[in-house]
Amino acid sequence: MSTPTPAPAGAPQHSGGPHRPVQEGLSLRGITKRFGTLVANDRIDLDIVPGRIHCLLGENGAGKSTLMNQLYGLLDADEGTISIDGAEQHFASPKQAMAAGIGMVHQHFMLVPVFTVAENIILGREQGPFGTLDMRSARTRVRDLSDRYRLAVEPDIVVERLPIGIQQRVEILKSLANDAKYLIFDEPTAVLTPQEIDELMTVMRSLRDEGRAIVFITHKLREVREVADDITVIRRGRVVGAASPGDSEAHLAEMMVGRAVSMRVDKAPAHGGATRLQVSDLVVADPGGAVVVDHLCFEVAEGEVLGIAGVQGNGQTELADALLGLVPVVSGAVLLDGTAITNQHPRRILDAGIGFVPEDRQRDGFVGSYTVAENLVLNRIDQFASHGNLRLGAIRENAEALVEEFDIRTQSVDLPVSSLSGGNQQKVVLARELSRPLKVLVASQPTRGVDVGAIEFLHKRIIAERDTGTAVVLVSTELEEVESLSDRIAVMFRGRIVGIVPPDTPRDVLGLMMAGVSHEEALASARAGGSRHAEITEDDHE
Repeated sequence: MSTPTPAPAGAPQHSGGPHRPVQEGLSLRGITKRFGTLVANDRIDLDIVPGRIHCLLGENGAGKSTLMNQLYGLLDADEGTISIDGAEQHFASPKQAMAAGIGMVHQHFMLVPVFTVAENIILGREQGPFGTLDMRSARTRVRDLSDRYRLAVEPDIVVERLPIGIQQRVEILKSLANDAKYLIFDEPTAVLTPQEIDELMTVMRSLRDEGRAIVFITHKLREVREVADDITVIRRGRVVGAASPGDSEAHLAEMMVGRAVSMRVDKAPAHGGATRLQVSDLVVADPGGAVVVDHLCFEVAEGEVLGIAGVQGNGQTELADALLGLVPVVSGAVLLDGTAITNQHPRRILDAGIGFVPEDRQRDGFVGSYTVAENLVLNRIDQFASHGNLRLGAIRENAEALVEEFDIRTQSVDLPVSSLSGGNQQKVVLARELSRPLKVLVASQPTRGVDVGAIEFLHKRIIAERDTGTAVVLVSTELEEVESLSDRIAVMFRGRIVGIVPPDTPRDVLGLMMAGVSHEEALASARAGGSRHAEITEDDHE
């Protein structure tokens, strides 16, 4: 592969044009990666400089993680070169990348749950003196690194017993134990509470200040502006420009999407009426019998959005599935307009007037091989049939009307939904659910994996549905989304509702509640500077 002349250190560049050699740091030149006809990375140039936090900003699917997976030896580049301090590198595996000083904290942690912290830290380099397993040195190493970077972790605790935020500390310690000079953080805040995000930002700054280079991959604009020194924006596999941390969120969003995007959800105050959905003492267990929804109680009125907030894995998924009859309810009741729908067949629940946007659209939201038109009538196929035959003309007319109304970008309603982008797939799901009169809309992670432009549209439609009088249950791990759309917020922790609060509740209070603190305690702790949160996090190890 030919090597383009490198660019000045520290400045993200467009591909092409003259460059000067980089004397120190990590340099990517002309990196191209194809998957069949899809060009995931298109001649990307990037300079990562020690002592700086370099943010790769882009929508889901823009190519950020693909680029870093090549840097970390998980993928081979089709074209281009990687150099460290001017010397060209070829990484055939993560082990080779780690040996060169590159570490990666993955979005989905690469830890062995049944191993202790120390065992995870030495995994891959277990051999001590005389071929023995040197666990004493491993424990000492964990404690030394924990103290140095204020990443308090007990070496002998089994990883599966640790909260998610502490597991991330272990991932960071693994990279530091390998003396990584270049640290890649791939969407590291997706499963953290606001307090844990703040703690992570502090750790990243301390690593930067001692001379390490940080690559921070994210699509969250607030976090970018808070922590980045350099920002490179990637759109559809190409570098579209550099940005400044001082740039507005609106400007950053426009660079990501390629057009102006409104970052605010404009909505009038809710005028809640009669109670539409009532959940009383609801208990749901997982297949192993463990209680995952624990005696939950709440109500949602017509014309109101109730947001369900919490870190992923605290029972939100099971709650949404139970409301739709997709998982059995052990005890308790779900009432729609005063009539019990508990444990009824999902078809009957849908017919009773509940719409559902599932968490995993590809598994539960549509049939990928079916056309756009077919997917848009899956919830009311009987209305488009006569004497056992489908009325294909009516199905097409319905699809064309909804495609226009919901701005679904497709060349034809006869194309399979699998050919659409993630945002347009989600629009198909929402359009189908909102194409009939609803009493309640259950929207679970409605913008997961969706670009900023599509998020803007989906949010407006959800609020418009609320304004027709529909009761909306919004389940989301994106706290900004919950704050923007909700009229009230119910915070879940370990299957229970910790409290139901107004949407203008301070972020640090919501974060403490997401860690299991009651509303009253969270208010008191937030006023006192959050010391109580640190105690709770440590107690949660046990």
